[in-house]
Amino acid sequence: MTSVAEPDYWSLLGLSPESDAAQLKRAFRREARRWHPDLNGNDPIAEERFKLVNEAYAVLSDPRRRMAWEHGEVTLRQNNDPFAEGFPDFEDYLDVVLGGRDRSSVDPVEPPSSREVYDDAQERPVAAEPSPPPVRAREDLESQVELTPEQALMGTRVELVLGDGTQIELETPPFAGDGWRLRLEGVAPGGRDHFLQLRVVTSEGLRIDGLRVLYRLELFPPDAALGCAVDVPTLDGPVTLQVPPGSSSGRLLRLRGRGLACEDERGDQLVEIVIVIPADLGDAERALYRRLQELALEEDVT
Repeated sequence: MTSVAEPDYWSLLGLSPESDAAQLKRAFRREARRWHPDLNGNDPIAEERFKLVNEAYAVLSDPRRRMAWEHGEVTLRQNNDPFAEGFPDFEDYLDVVLGGRDRSSVDPVEPPSSREVYDDAQERPVAAEPSPPPVRAREDLESQVELTPEQALMGTRVELVLGDGTQIELETPPFAGDGWRLRLEGVAPGGRDHFLQLRVVTSEGLRIDGLRVLYRLELFPPDAALGCAVDVPTLDGPVTLQVPPGSSSGRLLRLRGRGLACEDERGDQLVEIVIVIPADLGDAERALYRRLQELALEEDVT
């Protein structure tokens, strides 16, 4: 059985899976420039996004790693943070990553995250919650199981019943997260693989990713443009988050220490800004948006 985290690298770079190498490079350059810490006043939120962009390009630009990722076969391991000693100059970074210079100093590598698999010899939390109820496969090749944050953190026993009546018991890996896919090799009819997708989302919409918690915060354009204070859920209850003015979709705001805890480690909660447009705009609102459009056109002309 192979466990795998499956971040949406294509969406992270604003691309579709049909994109070619040239499009991938352009998207990486654009997103790296957008989120490089030196170009964002060393904003810790930009640092987090920059690492994710680096991770996405590292996988998608390597045919072997990309194929493994697409087939749910990414090898999980622990790494040292390639940016632990700081971030290189933006232009130097692009020169190294995109070619033309020695690659030994900087190479896009997946940064350490709560997706890492920890050594089984390490101590693990005790008093785990009861295992989830048996799961019946929706089809021969894939099924889904819902876990609580505690079950995802500690690992738990899952019972799976395939369509032909085959019963399987397995242990989910510790420090798992929402969207992980576990491959059960050769158990489906005909010797095919069966994939078990983990769903780790609270009723408030908090997605668990190892020790880290992810949350999508939907805002109307005026709130994102002018800034606002908004209550967001956390595992410990709601907190008031101050959204900075000029926040665009995709911006990540970090709530330190609001993730899951294990021994002396505690993760953060990342809040992703998502700007939404009301479907039922009134006449007055449409008039305001038209005026904003006119102002933007005037600025482009000048």
